[in-house]
Amino acid sequence: MAEDAIRRLADAVLYEGYLLWPYSKKALKNQQRFTFGGVYPPAWEDRSLMQVQALLERDEHAEVEVQVRFLQMVERQVLKSDPSGAPAQEVQELEVEGERWVSWTEAVEREVAPGLLHVPAGETLQALAGGAIRRSWRALDGEVTLTRERLRPGLSRVTLTIANTTSWTGAEREDALRQTFCSTHAVLHTRGGAWVSATDPPVELRAEADSCENLGVWPVLVGEPGERDVLLAAPIILSDYPRIAPESPGDLFDSGEIDQMLVLNILAMSDEERRDMRDSDPRAREILERTEALSHEQIMRLHGAVREFGLVRAR
Repeated sequence: MAEDAIRRLADAVLYEGYLLWPYSKKALKNQQRFTFGGVYPPAWEDRSLMQVQALLERDEHAEVEVQVRFLQMVERQVLKSDPSGAPAQEVQELEVEGERWVSWTEAVEREVAPGLLHVPAGETLQALAGGAIRRSWRALDGEVTLTRERLRPGLSRVTLTIANTTSWTGAEREDALRQTFCSTHAVLHTRGGAWVSATDPPVELRAEADSCENLGVWPVLVGEPGERDVLLAAPIILSDYPRIAPESPGDLFDSGEIDQMLVLNILAMSDEERRDMRDSDPRAREILERTEALSHEQIMRLHGAVREFGLVRAR
């Protein structure tokens, strides 16, 4: 599988559940976001460490390269200028020249390699006529560790840990999310080695495969069937060699297998619902504009396709 295809697959995992239909701030389903792959600050009650363990064959001189990716929450605050010159006022929304801006949360992509992780706090300011948009994010700290344990000649166990060590105090999940690694996953490449499937390992390696401990993540082989040089450790359940359906017009975040239903639901929205979707998030706007531009032929392609079934050995 080409590198861009692997990246597209990883991006689909990264944004799974980012927004749910009907893709607006008002939607009840979007009142609790970023529910997949969270690595939280230690003071919060949920997981602060994610672990990937996988078997590597032909490991004597094999190289392993790791990319850890996650989303960091960004607070989008709308500011309204005061004509008197007083400090700008924080507001929930502002309409400027027919376009409405809404205060909510967005996300920025982060990608790190093994080692200490530090993202300093920061903010940006986007000027508007009569106001501004302030986007701010908090500091993050953590560590990504990669180790290799040789089990026997030609076989090793590779362990990747992703720990959030950010200092945080509070009592609300929404606040903890601001210092969480959201939608965390990892892509592991090997040169000269071969990953062993965790889903369907060879009979002679089942005991070693069963002893691997994966916390908050599940590793699957990606690429063309039979290739074993790339492993995707995803926070959602996937089979080996997952694919983005060629019929899919683009990311819809809500689910990977109901594109037609979501497309038809979007096209059936009222003008007011479309406006709420358009104004809630830049990615929601992109979904709306892409869906509205679909041709009849493209919509019909979403009706269904039968693909070859694969077999998995009983364990």
